[in-house]
Amino acid sequence: MMTNLAAGRAADRIMDMAADTAAEAQEMLAITDLKTHFFTQKGVVPAVDGVSIRIPEKQVMGIVGESGCGKSVTAMSILQLVSRPGRIVGGSIMLDGEELVGKSVKEMRNIRGNKVSVIFQEPMTSLNPVYTVGRQVSEAITVHRQVGKQEARQQVVEMFKAVGIPEAERRFNSFPHQLSGGLRQRVMIAMAMVCQPKLMIADEPTTALDVTIEAQILHLMRRLEEKSNTSIMLITHNMGVVAEICDFVYVMYAGKVMEQAPVFELFDHTKHPYTKGLLNSIPKPTEEKQRLYNIKGMVPNLLRLPKGCRFSPRCEYAMPECREREPELYDCGKNHKVRCFLYQKDQGGGADE
Repeated sequence: MMTNLAAGRAADRIMDMAADTAAEAQEMLAITDLKTHFFTQKGVVPAVDGVSIRIPEKQVMGIVGESGCGKSVTAMSILQLVSRPGRIVGGSIMLDGEELVGKSVKEMRNIRGNKVSVIFQEPMTSLNPVYTVGRQVSEAITVHRQVGKQEARQQVVEMFKAVGIPEAERRFNSFPHQLSGGLRQRVMIAMAMVCQPKLMIADEPTTALDVTIEAQILHLMRRLEEKSNTSIMLITHNMGVVAEICDFVYVMYAGKVMEQAPVFELFDHTKHPYTKGLLNSIPKPTEEKQRLYNIKGMVPNLLRLPKGCRFSPRCEYAMPECREREPELYDCGKNHKVRCFLYQKDQGGGADE
């Protein structure tokens, strides 16, 4: 199921995928039992409902799932940018050993852009159209590093060169509308990396780009991650992107983690019916005309979640037990866990997150 590019890097990365290596690596981000709910007039929406995620140093972790599964809300919770009426109601978010939940607005301003940065889905709406891109990236340096304008400009130009922006000196004075989509996304990456953050969150960073530019951006992100101590959280619905760049993957559905595993383990030994559905939905180049596979049904309304397993109404393997109680995350070995009763027999019981 992996792309050719992913298969090409497999030999170079296979040792990094070993479970014992991942377990021994120091954790850059540790999210434990995170709950972010939205309090609406119609009821409480559990957008993120008991999610636990780990990202070791210098690794790329992917979060995948359909729209509305809680991927972006998880990211905004890390940044403490969940908009009203949402708020974090439980759990812990540790960044490099520092608890983020409960920090003041002032404390989070010092962390955002400095220790943790973000690349948004559409750079044209993320960049201010009335300021040059150089000025916008320089501001990240002057705010967090207290350096002069000239030195900040020099650092920005060097970062522009590092992310592959041609004629960096001239592009410093360009406005966002004067740049292509690929160059704007490179500016966003430069802005995210210029202060050498501990964690970079990339929220669908290649959605609006063509496949050629997408490949360049993914290669750039991997290269920057390998040259720095930055860990990357990649939020996407594209399993091909996951196979190309990620080391470890969390599959989310309706606010819960349904499956988690090293990337090659996930593709080679897929467990959860939902993950299998996502992989089967990828178009396959064949000579015969085939109807695209789709997961039947719709993502549940979080105000009216089904009893038991949240995926059971759409699951072709659903058992009576699935409609009565919610499964735990069961350990399948090789740092692979799955929230499905089909695998509880593998260990004679459940394992909490």
